[in-house]
Amino acid sequence: MSKQAILKNLPSVDELLRDEDLGQLTKGMPRSLVKETVRQVLESLRRKILETPEGDEPEIRKDRVIQDVVSLAKQKAGPHFQRVINASGVVVHTNLGRSLLAPQALEHINALSSHYSNLEFDLDAGRRGSRYSHVEDILKELTGAESALVVNNNAAAVFLVLETLAKGREVVVSRGELVEIGGSFRIPDVMARSGACMVEVGTTNKTHPKDYENAVTEATALFLKVHTSNFRIIGFTQDVPLVDLVKLGQKHGIPVMKDLGSGCFLDLSKYGLTKEPTVQETIRTGVDVATFSGDKLLGGPQAGLILGKKRFVDQVKKNPLNRAVRIDKLTLAALEATLMLYRDEEEARKHIPTVAMITAPLEELNSRAQRLKRRIRNAIPTGIVELAVVDGSSRVGGGALPEMNLPTRLVALTPKDDLSAAKIEDRLRRLPLPVVCRIEQDRILLDVRTILESELVDVCKALESALAPQ
Repeated sequence: MSKQAILKNLPSVDELLRDEDLGQLTKGMPRSLVKETVRQVLESLRRKILETPEGDEPEIRKDRVIQDVVSLAKQKAGPHFQRVINASGVVVHTNLGRSLLAPQALEHINALSSHYSNLEFDLDAGRRGSRYSHVEDILKELTGAESALVVNNNAAAVFLVLETLAKGREVVVSRGELVEIGGSFRIPDVMARSGACMVEVGTTNKTHPKDYENAVTEATALFLKVHTSNFRIIGFTQDVPLVDLVKLGQKHGIPVMKDLGSGCFLDLSKYGLTKEPTVQETIRTGVDVATFSGDKLLGGPQAGLILGKKRFVDQVKKNPLNRAVRIDKLTLAALEATLMLYRDEEEARKHIPTVAMITAPLEELNSRAQRLKRRIRNAIPTGIVELAVVDGSSRVGGGALPEMNLPTRLVALTPKDDLSAAKIEDRLRRLPLPVVCRIEQDRILLDVRTILESELVDVCKALESALAPQ
């Protein structure tokens, strides 16, 4: 049969839309979605027919066309933004939504999103208030800062401070701190967009106090120190400690700004992790302005926090651009609830998922891995994979503690027969509740550090589905 004859045998859009079977199978779906899906499936078939060599064209059967329409329509009808299970072992996984919120934060969000609130209403005075007042006092209490402001992310925080305090003037920064974080946050570009003029000092690996001092002119508005996130220079290096730069700034009457990147409220070295400067320690140096993220080591929602001396933070608050980067009520609710947990370190470590995952002891992880292994063994047919609990390493992620490997326990699945680890990983990733794992030496590795206790059953169901004959 010629290609033209095959194309003529394709059912029309109207014919399919009138089909009773299709109508039953897509009942409840918007007609516009079904119609668009029918067109998409038919167009895909036409292209396949035209591109296939003569004689190898696909068989056109109406029931199969309907199956394709129903499958695609169900896929399109559901949300694209969906939950996944993170079995990768990267705690603050940028691609998987970074930090999980504490139950208290979720409860606060639910209460304030499903009812009216005092978002910008002063209940005591009976007049308009400020949305920022709900978290400013607790941020001052926890950190010792004189003033605080929260915007929608740390990139916005850095930009807003630079635009407020240094537009049209010079900002002195070490060459070793001119980093790019993520795909587009580059310090030189942010500086240029803010209207500030960047003055580079020192060398890539060494910067001294005199380098900053020699750069001071009448146009100098700010000394800037930047946390280098997941970038490190190792070996013959030297930088200027923040406390020394603050003293130099005070000597010349130049404010000092510190971009902390991943702000942390707990001393993680007490839990065997690499020492990371806390926000409280940073504020105690006398720094004029500090900025950091709310959704990394802090374990809250995406936000950019600006803390420091009142006279500088108040200037940032008055910047008209502040409205363009302000937080919404859901972020505010999640952040307030998260911050309240930090009033008690044990409560924070217990209830904030990011902190709990990072500080989880190896004995706890081993126990969870053994439970998961037993559940998997009971859920899947014998002889398909070889199961074992093995040692491994997790990562904090999100640019935090880049050199720190967290000892962990992994459930390793080694496929038998013809099924490869890559094929299993692909199937796990395409499930209605996807599981994101890693592959090493043709083994599926499930890191229990980032798998919640409540997700162990879901992981077993996912493996049962992925390992079933297809």
